[in-house]
Amino acid sequence: MNAETDFTRDELMEVNAARALAGATTCFVGIGLPSTAANLARTTLNPGLVLLYESGTIGSKPTRLPLSIGDGELAETADAVVSVPEMFNYWLQGGRIDVGFLGAAQIDRFANINTTLVDRGPDRPQGRLPGAGGAPEIAANCGKVLMVLRHSTRNFVEKLDFVTTLGHGAGPGDRARLGLPGAGPVAVITDLGVLRPDPATAELVLTELHPGVTVQQVRDATGWELRTAGAVTATEPPTAAELAALRALKAA
Repeated sequence: MNAETDFTRDELMEVNAARALAGATTCFVGIGLPSTAANLARTTLNPGLVLLYESGTIGSKPTRLPLSIGDGELAETADAVVSVPEMFNYWLQGGRIDVGFLGAAQIDRFANINTTLVDRGPDRPQGRLPGAGGAPEIAANCGKVLMVLRHSTRNFVEKLDFVTTLGHGAGPGDRARLGLPGAGPVAVITDLGVLRPDPATAELVLTELHPGVTVQQVRDATGWELRTAGAVTATEPPTAAELAALRALKAA
């Protein structure tokens, strides 16, 4: 907690991630930080936001943060529950979802994601992660993708240990070449700032800083030589109402 601001970096990240859903109609939600942000958005700035989870729930309105995609709260509060094949074949692959919201264990400069395994070094077994889940299909088919994760050289790496989910591949044109219909990642919100793909190169660049964070801090926490946008702006601190809503969700 910052004594001067009375909010944590995680809260700053979660509030800014929620703000990124302003104006969205439908959101395919990943568990963890994406779910926190999406549910905060629905309870504050975008009450009409329809949340979909890969377990088949449509229009879930949980009163607390779900523990997993199989949390009964999601089905109990949903407008409808469909089969997993229908969720993926009709809703997701049919191009009917505006935004996909994902997390990651590792991300590279082109917003490709690893959630499968990590190299733990010589003579040590690979570290196994939760795996792909629906992330590859979400990143391929949603209108656009938002990502949220904490910023460190452990997470923002020069080279992924495993490519689980394609963001922008190796650069411009890769998604089109592979026939992926969605726009792919458009923003990565972290506890230090916001990164967005450069329109010309598709490489993530720093576009926004959170209060009290410097460009050098973000560069030091990034595993590649991070570039900045022409004008790096500052994000707005959380409002009292946003913080109250976020803390109520977590307390529940």
